[in-house]
Amino acid sequence: MKGLDLVEIAPNANPPVAKILDFQKFKYDENKKEQAAKKHAKSVEVKELWLSPRIADHDLETRLKRAEEFLAEGNKILFRVKFRGREMAHQEFGYQLLDKVVASLKDKAAIEREPKMEGRSLTIILGKSKGGHSEKTEKIQA
Repeated sequence: MKGLDLVEIAPNANPPVAKILDFQKFKYDENKKEQAAKKHAKSVEVKELWLSPRIADHDLETRLKRAEEFLAEGNKILFRVKFRGREMAHQEFGYQLLDKVVASLKDKAAIEREPKMEGRSLTIILGKSKGGHSEKTEKIQA
């Protein structure tokens, strides 16, 4: 024969679709298609911004501008409020700060993960909002 194989192309179709072709060439072409798809896909990174519970207003504005740049690039943002020493006794300042961050970014970002204590730091993850605000963002504002 010509060294061709019967290859099932669409097994879920009714009736199943099969073609007579060289199986090695078929696998090579499929691999090339997968690599081309991966080449055009953009990976989303998680960028981390550190905050202090007693951060100055101007410093916070600077961090928020940076966060907007990250969101414009399509990345997610992890805000980390680091507590030092006796600041751990007043974790409510960290939650208030994150509420302020979410309020200022509410039209550009949506909450991906709620605020959560991890050791001596409080973290929240924000991602690009998909047209308007999400219900999580509105819930935290209420």
